[in-house]
This record gives sequence, structure tokens and C-alpha cells, in this order.
Amino acid sequence: MTDLDDIDHRILRALSRDGRLSNLALSEIVGLSPSACLRRVQALERTGVIKGYRAVLSGEKTGKAFTAYITVGLNQHTKPAQEAFERAMRAAPQVRECHNITGAVEYLLRVEAADLAAYKHFHTEILGSLPQVNTLTTYVVMGSPKDERA
Repeated sequence: MTDLDDIDHRILRALSRDGRLSNLALSEIVGLSPSACLRRVQALERTGVIKGYRAVLSGEKTGKAFTAYITVGLNQHTKPAQEAFERAMRAAPQVRECHNITGAVEYLLRVEAADLAAYKHFHTEILGSLPQVNTLTTYVVMGSPKDERA
């Protein structure tokens, strides 16, 4: 684990809010000289604390306004069954996140689709056709008062 100090945490908070900050603007926010700030950011990138930078997309403007979370229970608890399921999820463009979780089910998915009809197609034709899947529970997102995913 990398030891992070208060300045590192301030850099990470600022970049989490706006990954496009210039080094000059970031240095002013965190109270460092531009060169010291750049060295810190480069060290955070090199050590893997900062894994990358992303654009936050508008679901409405990209035609993916329907979001749902799905819990998935598998009918077999074997490594090959998990690997097959995970391969299928990596190949499905509707699946934006796939998490292997603890509890009553094995996976939690975040799915984006154009609308309910497109989601139903994914649910029936993709998830419903996988031999590993035993149970599916869908939670439709009606609003997101806080979403800090980047």
C-alpha cells in the first residue's frame, strides 16, 4: 500500500472532481508549486494510485438514459462457471460495471440501455440465455442524487 499524505489526498480529491484540471490550476488548489505538484501527480500515476482518467458521459445525450442494477446468482459455484459469466459480461456493451460480491448472490451489474425495451432485450436475450445464471433481480435507477463515479 502506498503511504499518502494530506497533499496527496487533496490532489486526488481535486482530480476526482475534475480530471481535466491543468497542473497550474491543481497546484493552486493544493498549495504547491507547479513543479512539485506535477512530481506528485506523476508519482501517483507511476505507483498506480491514479489508474487513469475518464470522461463522464450523459446517458440522455448518448442514448443510454435507462440505468439498472442487477443482482445475479449463479447456479454453479465453480471457477469455470464464474469465468464464463465474466467473459459474457465483458463482451456485453450494456454492462458498464460487473462486480463479484459477497452475500446471497455472486454478482452486481450496472447496466445502461436506451430504454426499457432495450433493457428487456438484454435481460432476456443475453442474461437469460446464459446457462450459469440462476437468479436475476433488477433495480431500476429512478434518479441519482449523488454519483461520484468518474
